[in-house]
Amino acid sequence: MLCRGCHARHKGLCGALSAAELTALSRYTRVIKHKAGSEIAGEETEIHTYANVMSGVIKLSRVLEDGRQQVIGLKFSPDFMGRIYGTDNIVAAQAASDVELCQIPKKVLEVLVEANRAFERRLMIQTLRELDEAREWMVTLGRKTASERLASCLYLIALHIDPSIEVGEGTRIAYDLPLTRADIADFLGLSLETVSRQMTLLRKSGVIRVTRKRHIEIGDIGKLRKLCG
Repeated sequence: MLCRGCHARHKGLCGALSAAELTALSRYTRVIKHKAGSEIAGEETEIHTYANVMSGVIKLSRVLEDGRQQVIGLKFSPDFMGRIYGTDNIVAAQAASDVELCQIPKKVLEVLVEANRAFERRLMIQTLRELDEAREWMVTLGRKTASERLASCLYLIALHIDPSIEVGEGTRIAYDLPLTRADIADFLGLSLETVSRQMTLLRKSGVIRVTRKRHIEIGDIGKLRKLCG
């Protein structure tokens, strides 16, 4: 069965479901794949489905009337995609890398939330975690220096890019950066030139290695964490 073999479910919402509940839910779910750069949901579009992120990275953004974009968040496996009980999307969602989603009809999931307290509790815990991360990111944007912001961004991605990795002092992590430098600049409230300059400083100091343009190698995650302020 698809749900039993899903590598994302154990740490995600579906980890609260029994085998029988997973079997019942699997009749309504379907796996959707999005290529990097494709739109997953637009601003002010009606919500018909929710989804769990099975793999990949999703970029959340808002666009102002004059066309300026602000990247306001990232979604990783096994994050939940959607505003529970909402009617419209308030942010745009775009695949920052190739993305695989487990899509669930809106009504089906809402019935499950109301009927299953463990599932509801896990959804609440994940929502509160995202709220805490958003508040922490407000501190990053409001008080941290440019170098601390970039280190925090790279550290955030390292923590979430692969949920199977146990991150600790001395952990070595390598990943393909899911955001362009322009996206990172939008995310951090910096200029593109500042992001490029700070990336070069991190590389010259030996904290990171950059190969194939967007492949990041972090020799010691602890060293990067100390630079996050």
